[in-house]
Amino acid sequence: MGYYPDWASASLSPEDINFSKYDWIDFAFGIPDASFGVVWDSNDSPTLLKRLVTAAHEKNVKVKLSIGGWTGSKHFSSAVASSENREIFAQKILDVHNKFQLDGIDIDWEYPGHDGAEGNRVNSSDSANFLLLLQHLRGILPTNARLTVAAQTAPFVDDSGQPMTDLSKFAEVLDWVLIMNYDVWTESPTPGSNAPMNNGCHNSSQPDANAVAAYEAWTGAGFPASKLVLGLPSYGYVSNSEASGLRSRSTKTLKFRRLRSLDDGSEEPGTTVKIIGEDGSSTVQFRELLRQGALVRTSATTYGAAGGFTRHWDTCTSTPWLRSESVKQIITYDDLESLYMKAEFAKRVGMLGVNMFDIHGDTDEWDLIQAVRRGLAVG
Repeated sequence: MGYYPDWASASLSPEDINFSKYDWIDFAFGIPDASFGVVWDSNDSPTLLKRLVTAAHEKNVKVKLSIGGWTGSKHFSSAVASSENREIFAQKILDVHNKFQLDGIDIDWEYPGHDGAEGNRVNSSDSANFLLLLQHLRGILPTNARLTVAAQTAPFVDDSGQPMTDLSKFAEVLDWVLIMNYDVWTESPTPGSNAPMNNGCHNSSQPDANAVAAYEAWTGAGFPASKLVLGLPSYGYVSNSEASGLRSRSTKTLKFRRLRSLDDGSEEPGTTVKIIGEDGSSTVQFRELLRQGALVRTSATTYGAAGGFTRHWDTCTSTPWLRSESVKQIITYDDLESLYMKAEFAKRVGMLGVNMFDIHGDTDEWDLIQAVRRGLAVG
């Protein structure tokens, strides 16, 4: 599975996706508005979604619309706050589902019951009301439509703000939950892993923010492993830092949306390079690390550091990182090795699968998703 965001078309058209690598594609994003309808990030989004559905269906791949996202969650709380609002919102979602001949709906509310982006509405009853929306949607969507949710590593919170201990009613109506195990640590002078596999050193100040702990938390609250999907990033973060290693996360503060690519021009191979983030942020796609010269292919299945960077491995989180002493940068990211490990873990513990955010961060040869498929033992 993978996300195809509406800003990806400049570098990857729907028709150029290698659909043989995917079973499901999530189009990101539809946005709830103040009147509980579904609107778009750009005027081109509806046409792009139609093209994606056509291209995917020709290859027997299914498409869901993901509604929400980091900057698109402002109105969720209001949209689910009353029976009347939920009925309006659910009907609008159904209308979009049918209009675009979709195969399902993904709700990416960041986050029910507690803060996400600045300006989001929050209510202590959000999670309970969210369940009511999902139950209503399940009743009106076509029986073969998939209904899914993207969520944090910790389960939804209850009305006291604590992670729920019984998710069985959510499991009854959802086909799966995607655990967004990324953005755990963003840009910082003392950076940490973007997407920790585990708390291998047992010293994390937020021990629930990794793939292993997320699996344990969700299954421990009664959500079946067979309905869990592990989210994987095709991007990382650039930090201006002189640190000599990574540290564990101390606070849960997300500042950056998962962003679109920016074409800045290339560095000459063999030179010392300074990596430029995307759209003025600190995010950087894996393919950009190649294009800008921080990584270079060393074999059919490996990439090594270049451009004055050295590659390191953080044993506490089982993720790689790059360091340049000359330009004082650290890049926290995932590569073929760490993605393989995460996919292998998902298969070993009986999870449904994995989902990459996002597919246009991959290489032209589709190395990242191919490493994931090897980990899942499907390619």
